[in-house]
Amino acid sequence: MRFSFDLPEGRQSPAPSPSPSSSTPKSELEWFPLQNHPLFSSATATPAAALDTSGRKPPNLMAWDGASRLYIWDLETKCLHRLSIRLGEPDPSSILAASPSKVLQAETPVSFEVSKISINKNGSAMLLAGTEGLCVMYLYGRSSLAQNTIICRTVSLGSEIYFQRNNFIRILQICWHPYSDTHLGILSSDSVFRIFDLSTDIGQPEQEYYLQPVEYGSSRNAAAICPVDFSFGGEHLWDKFSVFILFSDGSTYIICPVVPFASLYKWESILELYNDAHTFGLKSSNSKAVSNSNMAISWLEATFPELVHQDGGGGQLHIVRAQPFVHMDASVSLQGPLHNMCDGVTEDSDVQKGTCEGRAVSFHYNLVGKDTILVIARSDGQLQLDALADEIQPVWTMGSAPRLCFTSSDKIAGVAMICESFLSSPTVLKLDQTPYSTAWLGQPPPLLRLAIVDLALPIESSSLIGMISDPLLPERTFCIHAGGIDSIVLHFLPFTNHTTGKEEPIRTPSVNSVLSTCPGDSSSPSPLHGFLALSDSYGSSWIVGLTSSNDCIVLQMETWNVLLTDAFDKIQENLTTEETTSTKQTGFNTIISKELLNGPKAVLLPPSAPNLRSVTADSIEGRSMLHQYFKLFHENYVEYAHKVHFELQRHAPQLKKVIDGEHSRLHKMQQKLLEVETKQENLEDRVDRAVKIHSSLEERLQSLRSLPGLQKNPLSKAEREFKMELDKFTGLELDALHSSIEALSARTKRYTHSLQADSPTQRTQRLMRRGNMVPDDGVSELKSLLEKLSLINSENSKKVKLVESALKAREITD
Repeated sequence: MRFSFDLPEGRQSPAPSPSPSSSTPKSELEWFPLQNHPLFSSATATPAAALDTSGRKPPNLMAWDGASRLYIWDLETKCLHRLSIRLGEPDPSSILAASPSKVLQAETPVSFEVSKISINKNGSAMLLAGTEGLCVMYLYGRSSLAQNTIICRTVSLGSEIYFQRNNFIRILQICWHPYSDTHLGILSSDSVFRIFDLSTDIGQPEQEYYLQPVEYGSSRNAAAICPVDFSFGGEHLWDKFSVFILFSDGSTYIICPVVPFASLYKWESILELYNDAHTFGLKSSNSKAVSNSNMAISWLEATFPELVHQDGGGGQLHIVRAQPFVHMDASVSLQGPLHNMCDGVTEDSDVQKGTCEGRAVSFHYNLVGKDTILVIARSDGQLQLDALADEIQPVWTMGSAPRLCFTSSDKIAGVAMICESFLSSPTVLKLDQTPYSTAWLGQPPPLLRLAIVDLALPIESSSLIGMISDPLLPERTFCIHAGGIDSIVLHFLPFTNHTTGKEEPIRTPSVNSVLSTCPGDSSSPSPLHGFLALSDSYGSSWIVGLTSSNDCIVLQMETWNVLLTDAFDKIQENLTTEETTSTKQTGFNTIISKELLNGPKAVLLPPSAPNLRSVTADSIEGRSMLHQYFKLFHENYVEYAHKVHFELQRHAPQLKKVIDGEHSRLHKMQQKLLEVETKQENLEDRVDRAVKIHSSLEERLQSLRSLPGLQKNPLSKAEREFKMELDKFTGLELDALHSSIEALSARTKRYTHSLQADSPTQRTQRLMRRGNMVPDDGVSELKSLLEKLSLINSENSKKVKLVESALKAREITD
């Protein structure tokens, strides 16, 4: 892990460079390291008390559009700064930002204090949230008379519901829906989850879900009916249609399906759900599973009509849009609370309750491979990490009709329903139970406890805990609190490791401190006012933080330290029994401690007044500040260097043994390389012979291609016409000519035979009986005609033979 943190003064900028995403003239742009940007100067420093941190979540005044634009909210001027950034330039550990920054000013002044900003998926709108107001700023506006200033349209959201004068409803959590650019989800203190659509009506919600985890009056614990946080699901199966809701007592509930109207989804994922419902639901022997799967199939077909018409070209779709639909006689059930999956342990046992005692304060959903990870942060600084042991499936409560609002074209414009938690008999969940035995039975998925992590936070700062996933390494989760930033890395994923065939032992998560905001032994931490995790397409990731004194922090996060720790653990496991025994006798349990591998902790400089930034080193204030800086430097980096020196000296014999083993392995590998070289010569000879045979075959092929019978040229137009005439003549006229020639030949033979057989007197009598006497001149003339006819017949026969031979030759050439 490497980090970069510089003081605001003494900054040096590189040569000016053009920015492709800014309308500022190229000659006026300058590129600074992000932590040295003029925006983060002492002149614009905001006092630490200017931001109200009394909420349930840490404030976050930074946002990133996922590409090259960074947004920062200015508490003093109440405007939004847009920075064009370059990740990994000029070296992989740094980030460059263009100056001057674009200033996005709200069209109507923001009258409340902003504590959180969040950008939608396509980067067109920014959410501005506070305890006394909520609005959305559209980032593409009109230019202002002021330089580098853009006036943006700003609309208020839900003012009639949450921010009336006599209204005591508080917003607990708000975030953008991951599958829509215009839908926002809001969880409020009145136990109602609402979805707003910015493209239709920003004053009234599109969907309302009234949460009723228990029957009124049946629970004596008030925390059981107080929601705290929520999160949308990820891409995995029915998770994309799920909303996870956390209550103050630590119980987690699920409502599924919840789909914003006109949201976009991948066609392949929808088709997978549709086929799964047909395969495992309709073919089940349980009538309840068949009923639940039928409702899910009807809901999918009505929400995504392409499923019904998929034979008519639906297979070519990539993205489908959700249509407004709800069941008229059923409401979505509140599935839960989710219980841990234990072998032979009931719900009321001590193992099931766990060891967490504080109230739940925040919730985080994370999808890692095929595992759905749920993290619950509690007020005592403990984190509860669980994985879903089964798939989420939609469940409805029959007989509870929702309230609907229709448009003038009879389409659903809004829906409201009561989500009740159905009470089921307590069951014992076993670890060897197959997932198909509980499919589509309407039971909430059980939880598999992974770990309970204690961050050991101070009491006064443990209640504000935020969590965010690493965009590059999903197994790592960053926890943001008043004392700094910690990272938690999961080394065991039950379902992902099982599907990949890895037989790895269960390992506890590793917890490392990334950043500390408690200088020295100070008991008053300085919380962060902004936090982001950035990544690029080259596999690099960074952490960007904003302090209460308006300083920027840039830390590069790499995965080599995590992988290196695993490599050392595997080396220790592969040691022989003798080496392990000798290592234990000498007291060397590890080659190099994980604390040294993680590097020194990044400690923030203590906050100072703006007038102390310009003091000289010879003054009393300057000497005091330098002494404090030197003390922090000595406590962290000098002591870390001493630890490294001591560890290297202490582990020198063991490291020498490891190096000797590596040298022996290197010698063996060199011998194997020599064997490969000897085999390579034989392979080269075989390759040469194969090349020669190939060349001879190529020559034979070329000679065969040069044969006259194979060189066929296309027929010309005249040749094609002649061929057509020959085909017609062959099919019709030739047969008729053959038949006529044969008939004439037969008649000629009969007539000649009759002339030779009869005497002249008989021929004369026969002619006289016929009444027409034929003179001798006529007979001679007939003979001459017969001779001519025979000659014509012989000539026609020769012509026919010539035509047939020509046709046969043409057929052979074709």
